[in-house]
Amino acid sequence: MRLPVILFLTAISTVLAGSVTIQTLVFPSETATSYVEIVPMKLLNLKAFTLCMRVATEISIERKTILFAYRTGDFDELNVWRELDGRYSFYLSGDGVMFSVPELGALQTHFCVTWDSSSGASALFMDGRKSLTKLYKKGHTIPPGGKVIIGQDPDSYLGEFDAKQSFVGEINDVNMWDSVLSDSTIKDMFSGKRVPRGNIFDWETIQLTTNGAVEVVNTEL
Repeated sequence: MRLPVILFLTAISTVLAGSVTIQTLVFPSETATSYVEIVPMKLLNLKAFTLCMRVATEISIERKTILFAYRTGDFDELNVWRELDGRYSFYLSGDGVMFSVPELGALQTHFCVTWDSSSGASALFMDGRKSLTKLYKKGHTIPPGGKVIIGQDPDSYLGEFDAKQSFVGEINDVNMWDSVLSDSTIKDMFSGKRVPRGNIFDWETIQLTTNGAVEVVNTEL
């Protein structure tokens, strides 16, 4: 059994090529033991957020797959899913909101979720393109005190994982803000332009712990 590995990810500028090399998390196979815990820079006590990542996967259409999970001792406070019917969704302490958008695939996709408690306005972005807006959980607050993981859906506090819901593929450039970014900022992020880094997660300086068979490889953006 592999011991957890604590990493501090740092982006490395490649001057000659004008590119940026970052670390990518690779989940090679379906498992109930492989996951990554992310340490936020501030508490997730949220009335709004933008969550972005770059994802590539060959997920079977016959299974649900977790993309992001934040759980306190009692509840799944923020989970992002690829549903069994191919829709994408996120859940805030209860029933979720669903979006019919193009499937993720083996070609890397820039994927973002936004939500604002004051209006309930919620949307997904895929490669800079915005979904329709749906109203969801107006007035809700995401509470602090939980754990953030990628790769598994915890049915208890960091436990009771189901291999059939695990993530298989690669994820990198995970960033999160405690506000809703503008549509133009998300488009700029997709195209590789520099934007203000996440104040909850900043992938360029993020601290994480890998567990199980997760591999960390260098990827050039």
